[in-house]
Amino acid sequence: MEAVLFYVLGAITLISACCVVLLRRPIHNVLFMIMTMLGLAGLFVLLRAEFVAMVQVIVYAGAVMVLFLFVIMLLNLDQVRLPVEALPARLWIGILMALGLLALVGSVIVAVAPKVAPAVTPDRYAGLSNTEIVANELFTTYLLPFEITSVLLLSAMIGAVILARKRSRTPQG
Repeated sequence: MEAVLFYVLGAITLISACCVVLLRRPIHNVLFMIMTMLGLAGLFVLLRAEFVAMVQVIVYAGAVMVLFLFVIMLLNLDQVRLPVEALPARLWIGILMALGLLALVGSVIVAVAPKVAPAVTPDRYAGLSNTEIVANELFTTYLLPFEITSVLLLSAMIGAVILARKRSRTPQG
């Protein structure tokens, strides 16, 4: 059953990623990008990485892509269509360059990548889910960096609000 889910989610992710690149309307590109992100989150769940899957859904599909969607709708980019250029030479050059890059990256990965040993989890994590392990490490070992990061993000958010307020109060004209 897990293999069937993997192939279904993989097919959905690949097809929607191809639609992101090949479709002409920006609104469709963003919607298929959201579908790609959701497919990737499903693949992460199959890998037992629930925390990464939820971050994928919340941050990328939920926040970033919805922001892109609102920007496209606000700028009325849905009415803009990309010009169709029928240059078959450009297509074949792009395909050949992509295959060459794929062969180069594949050869580098085979030559450089060490043989991966199975991950050994300490006994204190036996029986815990991935999310519980991440939470345990985050709030024990990495508590200080986590809190410093949250204070930095809060100060950046306050600074952005203050800068936006100052700009909106400047007289126009």
